[in-house]
Amino acid sequence: MTKPRLISLLLLSTSMLVPSLARAQESAPTADTIAEPSASEAQTEEEAPDVSIPGGEIVVTGRRTINVQQTAPQVVSVLSSAEIARTGEGDIAGALGRVTGLSVVGNGYVYVRGLGDRYSLALLNGSPLPSPEPLKRVVPLDLFPTSLVASSLVQKSYSVNFPGEFGGGVINLTTKAIPTESFLTIGGGVEWDSETTNKFGYTYYGSRTDWTGYDNGNRNKSLELKEYLGSGTLLDGSSDQAKAIGSTLINSRNGLVQSWDRLPANFSASLSAGTYLDIGEARLGVIGAAGYSNKWKTRDIIQQRVAGLDADQFARDFRNVVTDNQVVANALLGMGLEWGENKLRWTNVYIHDTVKRAGIRTGHQDNNDVVDYLYQDTGWYERQLINSQLVGEFKMGGDTELDVRGGYANSKRDAPYEIGFQYVRTNPGAGCPDELNVSEVGGCFVNRLDGGSQGDANVTFSNLDEDVWSAGADLSHRFGPGWTGSVGYAYQLNDRRSSRRAFQLRAAGDTNLVSAFGLLRPDVLFQPGTFYLGDVAGVNYTVLTNEVDFAGAVFDASLNNHAWYAKLAGQLTDLLSFDIGVRWEYAHQVAEVVPVTGTTTSIPDTDLKNEYWLPALTLTYEIEPGMQVRLNASKTIARPQFRELLFQTYFDPDSNRSYRGNPLLRDSELYNAEGRFEWYFDRDQRLSVGAFFKRLDKPIESYVTDVNLFVTSYANAPKADLYGAEVELQKYFDLFADRRLLLSANYTFTKSEIKVGPGDTTDVFGAVNSPASAYFIDGSPLTGQSEHIANVQIGLEQRGGLSQQTFLFNYASRRAVSRGLANSGQPDIFEHPGLTIDFVVRQGIMLGEDKEIELKAEARNITGRKHEEYQQFETGRIEVNTYDVGRTFSLSASVKF
Repeated sequence: MTKPRLISLLLLSTSMLVPSLARAQESAPTADTIAEPSASEAQTEEEAPDVSIPGGEIVVTGRRTINVQQTAPQVVSVLSSAEIARTGEGDIAGALGRVTGLSVVGNGYVYVRGLGDRYSLALLNGSPLPSPEPLKRVVPLDLFPTSLVASSLVQKSYSVNFPGEFGGGVINLTTKAIPTESFLTIGGGVEWDSETTNKFGYTYYGSRTDWTGYDNGNRNKSLELKEYLGSGTLLDGSSDQAKAIGSTLINSRNGLVQSWDRLPANFSASLSAGTYLDIGEARLGVIGAAGYSNKWKTRDIIQQRVAGLDADQFARDFRNVVTDNQVVANALLGMGLEWGENKLRWTNVYIHDTVKRAGIRTGHQDNNDVVDYLYQDTGWYERQLINSQLVGEFKMGGDTELDVRGGYANSKRDAPYEIGFQYVRTNPGAGCPDELNVSEVGGCFVNRLDGGSQGDANVTFSNLDEDVWSAGADLSHRFGPGWTGSVGYAYQLNDRRSSRRAFQLRAAGDTNLVSAFGLLRPDVLFQPGTFYLGDVAGVNYTVLTNEVDFAGAVFDASLNNHAWYAKLAGQLTDLLSFDIGVRWEYAHQVAEVVPVTGTTTSIPDTDLKNEYWLPALTLTYEIEPGMQVRLNASKTIARPQFRELLFQTYFDPDSNRSYRGNPLLRDSELYNAEGRFEWYFDRDQRLSVGAFFKRLDKPIESYVTDVNLFVTSYANAPKADLYGAEVELQKYFDLFADRRLLLSANYTFTKSEIKVGPGDTTDVFGAVNSPASAYFIDGSPLTGQSEHIANVQIGLEQRGGLSQQTFLFNYASRRAVSRGLANSGQPDIFEHPGLTIDFVVRQGIMLGEDKEIELKAEARNITGRKHEEYQQFETGRIEVNTYDVGRTFSLSASVKF
């Protein structure tokens, strides 16, 4: 079918509001379409994975096989629990990195076909999830251990049972439900990191319970600070109140970085159990899981900046050694009730992820290689996600079904006492003698507390709290063999409050005393008595405490979304089927500053009210049994993230960059088309080839506002095109006895271009209706998009038992992670993931008839591929955020009773 005819058919579909359920087609199987599996095939055949999506589960029945990818009416990739286990990854983000067209960026953010996280939708059992990260719309998927996940579905072509914020695709995680048999599994493991374990690193005391990931109260705010934060007044730096607050901010527990010569190994433990009880004709099932992991990671980072176009003229040239201690605790409690064809599922998920960070960076700035700067940083970043949802699937009699769901999720991010210091050495060659007078301090690192020129100290308290309430209902009816319709309604309310209260400590008084006190280490320099020295006769030295960046320190944001949809799926002929529908969405998105001092602000509120009609059509033509072609066309949207709407500077410690939002951002609209050939030539074996195209109207892109400090902001580019192709192959080869070889490979080519015309404008706070060419370069790729992504798995496995040895290869070409300011002439900042190679061994051992032991050995990043972020100038390359990534080797075991 030609593209114009396909689009015409899509537009015609908007008038067809006949209901259809988002399920596989149902038709009676025939003898000539389903062959009986051989004995060997039956041994290795896996059960159909449990996939829970809006509108009901994908039901795999009829004349097709149990392969969900083949049977589903859309273009999907499904990782079953067995396939997730094969990758050996500890979290679902790592496992998803093996799926065609997916790449993992940063700490667990999964990009679909190179589009950023704003175009990737994450769901849990079909319900939305809030993100605990201020800079992201979707939850980082490294929070989800693979032990909690029964399957992961990635749908790349849009269907109207999913929310309209669908750009690259949707990732739906399904948690484990009713067990088929009672079980108890206990596991544990250790890991060695070649760059961290038994090597030098940094830490700080914090509290005695930090190893659990929970603070014991040492990081609680003081009474004086709590009273001030709720007072609605602005802090007077020299007042008694300011002195009382300042004297409680920094102490030896939170502000003193300590060296650790030999960091410990990483370790983890897990426990899961499940059982069921038959009550008459009903079955009640319970499943629970809990896990804990403790990991250390040290990065020796090269961080460079240039203000102009000369790679030799450094605005910043630093070496930053940072040690993170990440502690994750998670739990799952699920209950299910089944009677007849009816199901109730209640799922509760708890994830708590904490990073304790300590680092020291030294180097030069402002193109001055004489003066040395030393920065010391400590932080505690606590993320938490709680999710509870109830799903019901009811057979209403005959061919009618009703699915209902409701959920509540809460995400938090708390970062108390994020502390940074600056020390300066003006005459490094002089040395710092043991006994000195004030005139000799030039050879020592001194913190003169003048606000950043020759010393600085700041303490920041950040907090994010977001509630998400969601509900939905889907009613479906089968009109006849192969014809099913559905209508559905979905509601979602996101309510977020985010705050960042920052305090700066400055010194005033006699110059000699300022330098003398600046020699002290942080906890001594800011001990309580120092704040009152100005009152002592003959001592002219005072520490002032001020709040900075208070104009946009707190903001509230909400998203109120109502949606209706209608679908119809049917068989036009024995070989041609369709899935057609339309979704109507109304959304009210608000982001507004909450004044903390009772004064007005010039920062405008964002108030977006929009409604959309979003049609979608998929045609599937079966060339012959096991061989088919799909065509899909749709319209979807992308809304700005909450954080991107607030004109407030925010520092991201992971990327070492500052971000500031733009309250004038608008929604983006996407027009999508896709074609795909699929050949399922044997059980668990397939070949697929596809091509896709997306037109993005007003895509939201990042750009650099300050080439010296690298402050990143956002604006709507006029247009962008994205197109590409992908191929996937999975094949098994019989070898000898009960062994077979797996070859699984996929490759995705993606090309994108931003379109900027001479008359195009964009809206930026402070510069409305500015030329778009001042922010974007025509022809530049979208940020986060790699042209080439490839994955290869080569493995041996045993039929009828657990014995697997798998090599995993992953490659991603370079991608822009931050846009250079167009009118500055600076190039974009690129990240180059490159090639990584992993090796995973899994071996099962039976002890008696009721105990099964699984042993696992992993070798990750075997070639030692480093992390590279850089800018390429004509005069050379600078390293923006580059460091070695360790090779990791781990051993783990689990026992199932």
